[in-house]
Amino acid sequence: MVELPKPLLASYGRRRGRRLRTNKRTLFDTLLPTLAPDLTKFPTPLWLEIGFGGGEHLAHQAALHPSVHIIGCEPYVNGIAGLLGHIDEQKLSNIRIWQEDARLLIEKLPDASVERIFILYADPWPKIRHHKRRLVSTELLGSLARIMKPGSELRLATDDVDYCTWMLERLTIHPQFTWMAKHCDDWLKPPADWLSTRYEQKALTAGRVPIYLNFKRI
Repeated sequence: MVELPKPLLASYGRRRGRRLRTNKRTLFDTLLPTLAPDLTKFPTPLWLEIGFGGGEHLAHQAALHPSVHIIGCEPYVNGIAGLLGHIDEQKLSNIRIWQEDARLLIEKLPDASVERIFILYADPWPKIRHHKRRLVSTELLGSLARIMKPGSELRLATDDVDYCTWMLERLTIHPQFTWMAKHCDDWLKPPADWLSTRYEQKALTAGRVPIYLNFKRI
């Protein structure tokens, strides 16, 4: 008997928010179908952003690095609409969009094919009974280590101290990742090419402190 794979436990919440405006619905119908990743071949250099929110950071990185191909993973329809707006306005040609669970894409990526991965402000699922839904897990880190090139970078950000501790507990003992921090306050400093998103600004306004964690694939 063939054992079927267990269904993935979603690490995200709702997939739809408020109704899209006409221009965003038009982009869904016309632009989005042209941005599906080609799963038969993957370009280089390749970056991956898992959960891109409204797409500001991903579009910023794509504009800064036009020779880099970036796949953004986001199941939230309104977030996808936000990124489509940025792509259309800035005429970005180096972005592809994966609309399903990022782990389904990761399974299809070749070994050592990705040079940078962003996981920024993932849902912390603060209630203990929901911790099993947290995206960053030992299992996910193993999958990321497989697809990342040696020397590549994993960037994480959160404004939740408990989730920060959770991620550090798993990353600092993983044999294929090393923390890039050199000074005791590095976790408070964003990368040089960072873009502060609307979500981060809301966190700052609410008094939450952004935490930045950069790890290298050994």
